[in-house]
Amino acid sequence: MRLFLLFLLVPLIEIALFIQVGGLIGLFPTLAIVILTAIAGTVLIRSQGSAVMRQLRENLEDMRDPSEPLAHGAMVLFAGALLLTPGFFTDALGLSLMVPGVRGRIFNFVRQRIVVEEFRYGGSRRQEDEAVDAEYEDLDAPKGPSGWTRH
Repeated sequence: MRLFLLFLLVPLIEIALFIQVGGLIGLFPTLAIVILTAIAGTVLIRSQGSAVMRQLRENLEDMRDPSEPLAHGAMVLFAGALLLTPGFFTDALGLSLMVPGVRGRIFNFVRQRIVVEEFRYGGSRRQEDEAVDAEYEDLDAPKGPSGWTRH
């Protein structure tokens, strides 16, 4: 039901804002603002996205928890989609998500409500007494016909 309301209210808000802003400044300035915010969104996605990717790479190299840069990356991606969507309300939401401080507050808000049971990096741990099934080839064994050709 909440999702339905969201899909209903956002377009209604956008239509109302288009009518109000278009009535105040006119059609062409309104269209110019919509186009400029889409261009600005593309530029911001590139710069913020590369900064987030750099932070993610550093966290992975230092074996630190990558959840924060991953969350920031997801928010930057969502912000980009909002900025590319025509409208003033979605542009305001998208621009606010481009601010690292806002993303940090959202991440902290969500992190307080999520409990991580276990975080593991690198493969699974195996017990000492656990058997490992494997195949091997003796590289020092004498070489014979491969079986692929007939002699």
